[in-house]
Amino acid sequence: MSAFLDVNHSGETYRVLLKRAPAARRFTLRIRAASRDVTLTMPRRGALADARDFAERHAAWIGARLRRLPTPVPFAPGEIIPFRGEPHLIVHRPMVRGTVWSESAPPDFSCVALPGMETAAPKLLCVAGREEHITRRIADFLKMNAKIDLEAAVRRHAGAIGKKAASVTLRDTSSRWGSCTASGSLNFSWRLILAPPSVLDYLAAHEVCHLVHLNHSVRFWALVSSICAQTECAEAWLSAHGSSLHRYGKSIVAAG
Repeated sequence: MSAFLDVNHSGETYRVLLKRAPAARRFTLRIRAASRDVTLTMPRRGALADARDFAERHAAWIGARLRRLPTPVPFAPGEIIPFRGEPHLIVHRPMVRGTVWSESAPPDFSCVALPGMETAAPKLLCVAGREEHITRRIADFLKMNAKIDLEAAVRRHAGAIGKKAASVTLRDTSSRWGSCTASGSLNFSWRLILAPPSVLDYLAAHEVCHLVHLNHSVRFWALVSSICAQTECAEAWLSAHGSSLHRYGKSIVAAG
């Protein structure tokens, strides 16, 4: 069976990934905002012809859902991305030595506010070197700072409850912002460096508390609240704006 199929509607072509699920009793479609992909789940004995017919009958729905997703924002000069919750305009500085750094913008400069983020003093995210290295350098810069901030927050919160994390690693997950293994290893999305610091701090506290309670019991939430006063506000911010963090660093892929 092909791993995907293409469906057309109103001049657009949409690629649909196919997934067989033994427990599935019918065809279902799912669109993930983070990865912008379309998945059709089908019964184990479902026919490919029926899957294609189902996808084609829902092509208009697929197109409408994809158009409602936030437009991807690449790491490129002229784009505005958040860094620690503040909008930064990406500026290329090819003649300057260094890699990536943040600096204040000129007094007469204005920067568009991003959803859930405010800034009183607009910032620039400057990138040195050749243009073809800009995307990688910004990604490396963000991941490095995410590691620094998360490790510091984890040490602080773990110390408050008398625990120590086995390790702290970064990933680019689309389904969760953090996780904790039974062995005490903590994993986080590097995209938390894009969010306001209070949100990153809360996620660090959340996963640290799993070192005590590897569940989401009443005792777990009581412990989280005891070491992080911003729990409710951070949860609300993630619910309202978290999905938008996945739009950054990605280019628009033409259909077809």
